[in-house]
Amino acid sequence: MRATATVFALLILALTAAGDAAGQARYTTLRGAVIDDETGEPLPGVHVFIAASMIGTTTNAQGRYRLERVPLGAHRLYVTMLGFDAMSQDIVLNEARPYAFNFSLRPRVYELDSVVVVARRDRRWKRRLKKFNALFIGETPFADKTEIINPEVLSFADENGIFSARAAAPLVIENRALGYRLRYHLMDFYHQKDRIRYQGEPLFEELTPRNQKEAAMWASNRRQAFHGSLRHFLLSLLDGTTEAEGFVLYEGRSARGPRRNPEHNRIEGSTLLQEGPLPVLKELTFQHAVEVVYTKEFEDTAYLDWINRPYATPGPQESWLLLEVFPALVDIHGTLIDPYTVTMAGYLSFSRVAEMLPKEYRPE
Repeated sequence: MRATATVFALLILALTAAGDAAGQARYTTLRGAVIDDETGEPLPGVHVFIAASMIGTTTNAQGRYRLERVPLGAHRLYVTMLGFDAMSQDIVLNEARPYAFNFSLRPRVYELDSVVVVARRDRRWKRRLKKFNALFIGETPFADKTEIINPEVLSFADENGIFSARAAAPLVIENRALGYRLRYHLMDFYHQKDRIRYQGEPLFEELTPRNQKEAAMWASNRRQAFHGSLRHFLLSLLDGTTEAEGFVLYEGRSARGPRRNPEHNRIEGSTLLQEGPLPVLKELTFQHAVEVVYTKEFEDTAYLDWINRPYATPGPQESWLLLEVFPALVDIHGTLIDPYTVTMAGYLSFSRVAEMLPKEYRPE
């Protein structure tokens, strides 16, 4: 139902294509106004951004905003201001022309325990924060250099085997491994047994390197984070270059199933993508679990510790994808329209927020 509703919204917003989007200009402009839903007055200082990107701004004194050089394709436009309920709109930009999107924000009625920031936290909260960091930021080497600057906005619950978290304000996350500061609007987080589910809308900002050495390190780490990632894999599917990019695929193999033998289960990436409802969208379709092996990098030793194989010899990075909703929509930038339509296991599930890159990042 969730994916169906998303497709419906996208189709309503999208205009009929004037031609193949790839043959048109690749960028456009978004503009509009944000007002108070109760008073009708314009709201200055509202954050308006493209989720998971570096494209963002704030409204002016008249409540108006303008976003330049927004790539064609599918995006989530997110609008937020302290004291108001956030709003988002899934949009498809199918033509190189200006688009206008206006918003009316409703004042938020806070629950007392969601806005009171306690200066002195108890030991239980600190233990839960440590657990949240491991699950949300991750346990990779990059996670050691990634910090939530304002953890005091977080509150936790741990009941009936379900660990959950919520944030009274956007999380400010500084990643000194990749050189980004994230303003992460956490909407959903829970952990149960071996399943982690979280959703949020991050806005990226590049940090200024202290020196050339740090700038070079960030460039190298960004390439490492991108290679073998889900976006890298989806882009290789879109480009028809999965094998050249180092991805080998097998059908019907689960994480608990047999190893990759015999070879007759091997499949081509071209079998997983179909034409979508619009030129800027494709459909990811497969019925059984797909094993994705990235052969150009080996497993990190931290991953082997994470899966309780600390003495194993690192091998190619193995992951498994399973469709929760059939089909899953992918846009031309290698972004899943609804991240909950695909479940990941294996190496891809080891990468968390510490490995996140803005959607416009590509290796040089």
